[in-house]
Amino acid sequence: MLALQACAVWAREPGEASRCARLPDDAARLACYDGLFRPGPVLPPGVVPPAPDGPAEGARAGAEPERAEALPGLPPERQPLDPAQAPPAATLLDKAWELTPEEKRGTFAVKTYLPNFVLPAHVSTEINRTPSSPTRGPAPSRITYKPLEVKVQVSLRAKVAEGLLLRDADLWFAYTQRSMWQLWNTRESAPFRNTDHEPEMIYVVPMARHTPTLPGGWRWRMLQLGLQHQSNGQSDALSRSWNRVYAHAALDSGPLAVSLRLHRRLRESTRNDDNPDIQHYLGNAEFGAAWVGGPSTVSLTWRTRLPEPRRGAWQLDWTYPVHRDRPAGLRWYVQLFSGHGETLLDYNHRHDSLGVGLSLFQF
Repeated sequence: MLALQACAVWAREPGEASRCARLPDDAARLACYDGLFRPGPVLPPGVVPPAPDGPAEGARAGAEPERAEALPGLPPERQPLDPAQAPPAATLLDKAWELTPEEKRGTFAVKTYLPNFVLPAHVSTEINRTPSSPTRGPAPSRITYKPLEVKVQVSLRAKVAEGLLLRDADLWFAYTQRSMWQLWNTRESAPFRNTDHEPEMIYVVPMARHTPTLPGGWRWRMLQLGLQHQSNGQSDALSRSWNRVYAHAALDSGPLAVSLRLHRRLRESTRNDDNPDIQHYLGNAEFGAAWVGGPSTVSLTWRTRLPEPRRGAWQLDWTYPVHRDRPAGLRWYVQLFSGHGETLLDYNHRHDSLGVGLSLFQF
């Protein structure tokens, strides 16, 4: 393949190679040949080749970048780029949502979305044994649920379109499944108490290149516009579901990121509405903060209702690598929850819970 590319260049520019051979300086002559025959697409005259993705081999950490010197005999379009023109280092949000051209990975590559974990020891202060809603009425359970259960969450996403409507904006599809499993309740055959399904479409607009740096080094990284459905797949009195649209803004500064998400429920007919009062409990706003400055990661989420903050819930998540030398592998996971709506079935049931387990995977 490389030979074919070299032949193609040679055929189109027969005088270029002989001109390189006449250069007296070895470095200039080598750079001239490299410009002609290096692998990759052949660039038309006047087009500057893109900067490499990473630092030059052998670069010293913390060293001042050296300015590139012009090489004699090479046209302007083939002169080496000044390192000062290289793009800034990508942040965690840049990498997670592919917010810069250097981080784009194409479409339909599956990645993780929300944390993926299994918490074998998940205990609640008050298990919801009689779930109810205004339109579905109470549903006394025939099963004696225990406060100790297993909480499992699996969440994946994939980009389905790049450069949609705006040059750098992308469209993603995500799916999250969250289950409460009465694994330790062998007397009742270890049933699943509830499983929530959350498909959503997310339109992501990078903002850092279009907005100024804020005090403290904060940058507005992205704006998300989303459409989300959530349901628990059950029927009759246990059925719960709703649809909503949301706007989500995220900022970061070093290892700290903060976000604000506002959502609005889409109306349903009274006949089809499983839970008409759900926003009174789950709210319409979500504030988030995350710190990833060391082996530990910490995130705090607060859901509430604006402009009168009440009800809602808060959740604290902490992780730590099982093996310090493999931070991207298995991690210990601890989760604290207090409020309404840990599951959709419990949207109007207040309780506190503690879960301990492991994160499953992250990619």
